[in-house]
Amino acid sequence: RSGRAKGFNMWSTLDVQLYGKIKMDASYDTARGNTGNFVRWVEPRQTRSGDDQFNMTANETRLGLKFTGPTTDTVKTSGVLEMDFYGGGGENSPHPRMRHAYMKFDMPDQKLSLLAGQTWDVISPLNPGTINYTVMWWTGNIGVRRPQIRLTKGFSLNEDTELTLQGAILRNMGDATGFGGAGDSGEDSGFPSVQGRASVTFPLCSGKKATFGVSGHFGQEEYDIDNDDHNVEVYSWSGNIDAKIPINNWLTLKAEAFTGANLDTYAGGIGQGVSVVGSDVSELESSGGWFALSIGPWDKWSFNVGAGGEIITSGVTTAASTRESNTHVFGNVIYKINDHASFGFELSNSHTDYKNASGGNNVRAQTSFVYKF
Repeated sequence: RSGRAKGFNMWSTLDVQLYGKIKMDASYDTARGNTGNFVRWVEPRQTRSGDDQFNMTANETRLGLKFTGPTTDTVKTSGVLEMDFYGGGGENSPHPRMRHAYMKFDMPDQKLSLLAGQTWDVISPLNPGTINYTVMWWTGNIGVRRPQIRLTKGFSLNEDTELTLQGAILRNMGDATGFGGAGDSGEDSGFPSVQGRASVTFPLCSGKKATFGVSGHFGQEEYDIDNDDHNVEVYSWSGNIDAKIPINNWLTLKAEAFTGANLDTYAGGIGQGVSVVGSDVSELESSGGWFALSIGPWDKWSFNVGAGGEIITSGVTTAASTRESNTHVFGNVIYKINDHASFGFELSNSHTDYKNASGGNNVRAQTSFVYKF
């Protein structure tokens, strides 16, 4: 059934809606990108010079369920369960992977809600409209999904202006780099991480509503350096700003910027969190950002263009393979065949610089076929 259709019971007393999409991607790259089906960064030129590649995958196909009810006079309950097929496995037999699994308790009269489960990070909540699956992660866009307990509270500042405050405790995920290569350094810290965001939504001269937000997170990791409980504590943190500005009926600007440290599990640091040299463990600091314009739709056509980048600003780096900067520029066109089916084409350029190694540059041409339900 369509996500816009009325839900069905499916042996449940709740209203249950099935939704999702079937997506087929085909791409050609002039150089070897990591990981192939999508691009995070480009491999060094001297090791992968002229190594073009072609990929085809349906792994971004998604299947989800939305649950609604029961509802009382004061509380509305709901839930979401969603998966895709980027969970590993062979290219023609991929494994399912959980994306979202959360319950939500809304109290509309108090403009208050409680969410428990796995969903997007509170920080840096926006994503550009790329066809490439990674939505410019590792090139200026941070924030992924993780288990959390989140509280959201809204305040009406006046008739047209809304202030929203969010706070959450989240699963503290780190690297599996304890002594002997075992353990999760985030779990080993004994504490969750925390995130918060404040945003203001107000109308522009055009009558459209814009949203500006500031957010941040803090977490601690513990790296065991031997079997005698000797360890080193490192920290993960970020400060972020975001903006969504509908300029008129056919043009919307979205942008984010951040600075922080030890951001590999947040899709930052160009996939690098800490540097480990013997018993010396230190955070890698990085900064970045992105912007994107959504243009249209005009009749059945819509367009997206944007760019982003990230640079390592400090930290001890010794390996020649250390990624020091990463940039991405994209443009795409999407043709809406009907209310459910569409075709898209995207052209992008990615460039990655390395410490003591030749940088890699990749031009990617990607097509997609999407059927939403």
